[in-house]
Parts: sequence; C-alpha cells; structure tokens
Amino acid sequence: MTARLVLGAAVVGVALAPLVAPTYHVLLMLPFMAYAVVLLGLNLLFGYAGLLSFGHALFIGIGAYAGAFLTGPLKVRSLEVILLAAGGLGALVAAPVAALCVRYVKIYFGMLTLAFGMVFYTFVLKFYRLTGGDEGLPFLRPALLGWSLEAMPKTDYLVGPYYYYSLAVLSVAALCMWRIVHSPFGLCLKTIRDNPAKAESLGIDVTRYRWLAFMLSAVYAAVGGALLGPPTGNVDPTLLYWTHSGNIVFMTLLGGFASFFGPVLGAFVFIYLQNWVMSVVPYWRLVFGAILAAIVIFAPGGLMGLAARRRRPMRVSGA
Repeated sequence: MTARLVLGAAVVGVALAPLVAPTYHVLLMLPFMAYAVVLLGLNLLFGYAGLLSFGHALFIGIGAYAGAFLTGPLKVRSLEVILLAAGGLGALVAAPVAALCVRYVKIYFGMLTLAFGMVFYTFVLKFYRLTGGDEGLPFLRPALLGWSLEAMPKTDYLVGPYYYYSLAVLSVAALCMWRIVHSPFGLCLKTIRDNPAKAESLGIDVTRYRWLAFMLSAVYAAVGGALLGPPTGNVDPTLLYWTHSGNIVFMTLLGGFASFFGPVLGAFVFIYLQNWVMSVVPYWRLVFGAILAAIVIFAPGGLMGLAARRRRPMRVSGA
C-alpha cells in the first residue's frame, strides 16, 4: 500500500510539474522521461534476464537518427510514425546483433555489445554525407497526434504538449513492461537468470528467451532515443559512444536493478544531481563521480534497495 501511495504521488507530481515548477526544471524532465523508457527496457535485459549490455547506446542512437532522417529528408513529422519507425528499426538492427551476443554470458556478452556499439559509432562518425559526421543532423519539430504546433514557441511546445506526450509514452511503456515482467515470459527470464541449466532442463529455450529480451530492450531504447531528439533539435554521434552506455548502466545501478522502478529513480537522481553539481563547482565531474561512488558503495542495492532496508527494521519494530 505504501509503495502504491508513493508511486501515485510521484505520478501526480510529474503531471503537475509544468504548472508549479520553474521552466528549467520542467525541461530537465524531458530527458528523464526519455531515459526512463530506455531503462525500463535495459532492466528487462539486465535485472530480469541477467545480461548486462555495455553498448545499449547503439539503439538510443538508432532511434534518434531515425527521427532525424524522418523529419528531415523524408519530411515525416508525425511523432507516432517516428516512434513506430524507431522501434522497428531498433528491432531490425538488434535481431542479428542479439543472435550473436546472447550465445555468450557475463563479461563476454558485455564486451560483444560494446564492440557492436563502437562499430556503429564509427559508422555514424565517418559517413559524413549520410549522417552529418560529428556535427550530427537536425531533428525538426514533430507533430503530436496530428497537430503540427509549428507556430508555438519552442519552450511552450516543450513544457506543454510535448511534455505530456512524453509522459503518456512513458506511462504506456511502463504498463506494457509491467505486464511483460509479470507474465510467464518474465518468470522464464527470472528462471534463466538464476539457473540457466535448470531452466534448460525444464524445457525452456534459453537462447530464444534471451534473444527476445534483447529485442524488447532494443525497441525500448530506440523509442527513448527518438524522444531525446525534439528537446535538443539535433542528434550527434555522442549518443552512440560507449560513455553514453556507461551512463545508462550507472543509472540502473544507482536506482537499483532489483526493483521494477529502480532504474527510473536512478535516471531522475542522475540527471538532477548532475545538473546541480555542474551549477555549483567548476570541476563537477570529479565531485559528481565521488558522490555517485559513495552512493554505490554505501547502497550496493541502489536507492530502492536502501529504502527497502530501512523499511524492514521499521516493520520488525512495529511487529
């Protein structure tokens, strides 16, 4: 009951943010919601299937560049079409990548995903005529539910219609992922994570289930990548770089991959903490890294794990 109340309060707070919060902080919610979609998918692969990807920024970049190509050369402005195309392209690229990577586990899986991520990063960086190279490509303002909203000032567009559109996409993505992880498919993934040999002896096709988890994770990452484009109006190769993959892995660990909403909390804390440290000290990377390291050391289960540990003594004393 307490968890439901906290979740309900968080949803209400996010919905009311454009009405009560400063515009700058509302704008920071846009990358948070995009990364939350990405992390819901990544946690299916890591938290439920037990496979940690170090190259997941590859699919974020695919989604972002798909949106840039559609709004630019192809003149497609419908965000619904962009999100569907981004998810489809993410699945198309993930199919052969996953088919090779899921045959390996632990560090070998992570290194393979990192290698594929860097291959695609190099492709985007070097094929200047197609991708714009290090300058990237513009991501033109998309239409929302058939409304172009071209005449609206950009800030009003972002903190108004686009904000609530992103919130709706995140809500739908969370509901779908909740159904997935609590379905027989999700239970099979947990079994594979805990004991692959036993799962195989029970008749579960371990490789096929891992492949499906990778595919779903890639689709979520590509959709989140497409949502990252409109706020900045530009996409560039840094979206596919390995450090970007490291950031989303750290968000997952920061929030706690053992909890469904842990990575979402990790994305929120990461983005706002980084912004606060950048505004306070000049050597923000040093301070920011020290703060995050301290959180991980003293809360190895993430922030959600720390909160759960604090609730247990309270329940025991109450009993």
